[in-house]
Amino acid sequence: MAFRHLLSVMLIVAVLLPAAANSQVVVSERGSQTTPSRNVFGLGFEGGPTTGLGLGFRHHLPAPFSYQLVGGVMKATDRLYYSIGAEFEYDLSRSSAVRFYGATAFAYFYSGIGGHNDMIAPSRVGVGIGVEGLAGGGFHINGDLLFTYFSDGTVIPLPQIGIYYYF
Repeated sequence: MAFRHLLSVMLIVAVLLPAAANSQVVVSERGSQTTPSRNVFGLGFEGGPTTGLGLGFRHHLPAPFSYQLVGGVMKATDRLYYSIGAEFEYDLSRSSAVRFYGATAFAYFYSGIGGHNDMIAPSRVGVGIGVEGLAGGGFHINGDLLFTYFSDGTVIPLPQIGIYYYF
């Protein structure tokens, strides 16, 4: 229930923040890559069934590669919920306002009491594509569509969303 509420809030933020953006989204010319010339770091929130739900840390290398780490903990009464995950990204196209990337992600989810995980498929691995856009200031919003493999054998395409501030 709390996950659905937080996901709803993140979706509303994702819809409203781009409306305030002043930058024009321009896809780079074929063959011209605007790869960062230095390390760029970001902090924010990520929500999705493939990398987890919670605080996120992003690191864009001075190359077309980047990664993010995501983790969150919530305790309700005696029940403990947490997730921890990571995503590795490779830029396919990048401009000053938007970037498209391929992504591979994994996560572990826990929900239980007394050390027993009640989740049927707590481990997930995903592969897919994503887009990240400038929302204004140092804020960026990202969305992924990842084909996710659950540890019970289920494979389905699932979305993820995040918002990060880069410094």
